[in-house]
Amino acid sequence: MPHTTGAEQRRNMTERVDVAIVGGGMVGGTLAAALAEAGLSVALVDRADPAEQLEQAYDGRTVAIAHATHRLLQATDLWTRLVPHAEPILDIRVTDGPSLLFLHYDYRELGEDPLGYIVENRAIRRSLFARLGGLETLRFRAPAALARHIAMPAGVTLTLADGSEIDAALLVAADGSDSALRRAAGIASAQWDYGQTAIVCTMAHEKPHRGIAHERFLPAGPFAVLPMTDDPVHGHRSSIVWTEKKALAPAMLALPDADFSFELHRRFGPWLGEVRVAGGRWSYPLRFAHAETYVKPRFALVGDAAHTMHPIAGQGLNIGLRDVAALAEVLVDAKRLGLDIGSAAVLERYQRWRRFDNQVLLGVTDTLNRLFSNDLAPLRLVRDLGMAAVNRLGPLKHFFMRHAMGTVGDLPRLLRGEAL
Repeated sequence: MPHTTGAEQRRNMTERVDVAIVGGGMVGGTLAAALAEAGLSVALVDRADPAEQLEQAYDGRTVAIAHATHRLLQATDLWTRLVPHAEPILDIRVTDGPSLLFLHYDYRELGEDPLGYIVENRAIRRSLFARLGGLETLRFRAPAALARHIAMPAGVTLTLADGSEIDAALLVAADGSDSALRRAAGIASAQWDYGQTAIVCTMAHEKPHRGIAHERFLPAGPFAVLPMTDDPVHGHRSSIVWTEKKALAPAMLALPDADFSFELHRRFGPWLGEVRVAGGRWSYPLRFAHAETYVKPRFALVGDAAHTMHPIAGQGLNIGLRDVAALAEVLVDAKRLGLDIGSAAVLERYQRWRRFDNQVLLGVTDTLNRLFSNDLAPLRLVRDLGMAAVNRLGPLKHFFMRHAMGTVGDLPRLLRGEAL
C-alpha cells in the first residue's frame, strides 16, 4: 500500500493563487471581487462568519457612498442588489452649533447625479457575499484563521488554522486598523487617539428628510444626521453619527430610550419633528493612523490597515475603495503584461498613486476635527466666516463638492465606471 508523507499531504492541500487577501470586509471583499472578475485567481480569508456579519446586532453603521465609489460598485456588479437600500444624498447642510452661517451643497448645482448615497453596512455585506459566491476564480475561506505566513523571493505561503496552505504571488492585508499583518511586516504607523467616541444608531422621525444630510458641529465633535431609506416598521429614518467625549459616551449609551431620544432631539433640533431611537446603539473609539509605507515585496496594505481617519467627512470607506481601485488596476495591468505582480516595482506604482492623496485627506480631516471640536469664540468666528465665504464662492464650493463626490484627481478605471 503506497505511503503518503506529511510533505506530500501538505502539497495536496495547498492552493495556488495570484493574490491572497486577508480580511473579507467591505474593502478586502471588493478587491477580491474586482480581481476575480478580471481573471486573476484569488483566495480571500476572513476569521468572521459571514452569516453572523449579516445579523442586525453585528453592525448598526451606515456608510456614505461617494459618486465615484458608486461607479466602482456598478463596475464590479455590486450595485444592483444595493439599489433598494441606497438613499440618495441630494443636499448637504453644514452648520456650526447655533450659528446662522452655514455651508450648503445642492446636487443640482453640478448636474443630475446625487452627491452620493447612504447605505447600511449590512446591505453592502449581503451584496458582497452574494457576488463573491458567483466568481469562478475566487475562493472565499470564512470563517478561517491565518496561523502564519512566510514571505519568500518567489511568493508567499499562508498556513491556515486547519493546516491548509495557500501559495500566492502577493499577500494583501485588509485586516483593519489594528492590522496584525501590518505589524508582522514591521511597518510602523503614526497614530493617536482623539479622546472621542462615535455613537452610532438609527433615528426614526416624524417628517421626511428629503435626501438632506446634516452635519452640525458641537463642542464635543460633529453630530451627523444621514438620510436612510424608509422602513415599514419605523417609517422615516436617518442614521446618527454622534461624536462625544470618550469620558461621557458610556453614560449617553446607557440612557433609557426616551432619554436618549431626547438627547438626539436636543442636539439636532426640530427640523424632522418628533424623533426616537430605532433599534440598537453602537460605539466606536476614534483615532488617527497612517502607515509609513503601503507596500513591501510580496505585500500590500489597503483600507483601514493602511489608514484610519476621523469620520468628520464621511470618507473612510471611500478612500479604502479608492485604494482598491488603484491596486486592482495596477495588478491586472501587470498580469496582462506578464510581469510579477508581487514585485516591488509593480507595487510601488500603487503606493505612488494612493499614499500622498490619502495623506492629504487624513491631514484635512484631522485639522477640521481639531478646529471644530471646541467652543472657543475666536475660532468659532473664523470657521463660521470661512464656511459662509465658501458658500458664496461658487467655483470654490463646486470644487469641494466634486472632491466630496470623489471625482477629482487621477482616477483609476473603476472609479470612472470602466471595467478593468
